[in-house]
Amino acid sequence: MLLRTLGLAFACLLGVAAVSPARADAPTPDAVVQGIADDLGKAIEGHQAELKNDHEKLIKVIDGILLPRFDIDYASILVLGQYARSSTPEQRSRFAKAFYNSIAHRYAEGLLNYTRGRVRVLPTKGELSDKRSIVRTEVVLDDGKTLAVDYAFRKTKEGEWKAYDVIIEGISYITNYRNQVGAEIQKSSLDALIARLETQGEKVLESMEKDQKGGG
Repeated sequence: MLLRTLGLAFACLLGVAAVSPARADAPTPDAVVQGIADDLGKAIEGHQAELKNDHEKLIKVIDGILLPRFDIDYASILVLGQYARSSTPEQRSRFAKAFYNSIAHRYAEGLLNYTRGRVRVLPTKGELSDKRSIVRTEVVLDDGKTLAVDYAFRKTKEGEWKAYDVIIEGISYITNYRNQVGAEIQKSSLDALIARLETQGEKVLESMEKDQKGGG
């Protein structure tokens, strides 16, 4: 379920990510999700064929929206897990860039499945933390069923809310990939995994996903 729907979830996250820099009157994360999710639908509808036929243009669209507002470095450290502590700054930087690029290419076309009205932002439980926030949403699938998709945010030192995790039906993409990445590092090394991600990208992710399915 996670792998089949992660593309759509990341498509929604692009809407979460396209936020103006934080200000004193900046909206709460859930208000941002609701407003930008609507705007994303308007931007995508009518351009699916063009973007589907021009993958590099689609990637540029994703980069322009996602890179400034997704905490790639923090997410990558969480994905590396225990291996982050023994890695060098250069390794972490290379892994973050290669992992993001692989994710973007792997799930880019999920953006094209995004349409207005598919996302419903649920009320926030409790008070909004000044450092962390979970935005709960429901995504309506093609068959009419709903999927629980939550987005984890953290506030940076600069006061910006940045997303770093997607949780689909209780399954964290961070945790999911941490398990896969850990298994790959155990089989070879962190440097070997980084090199493969840099040269083969989404094929490496696809291979890891197949290995995980086969093993469990």
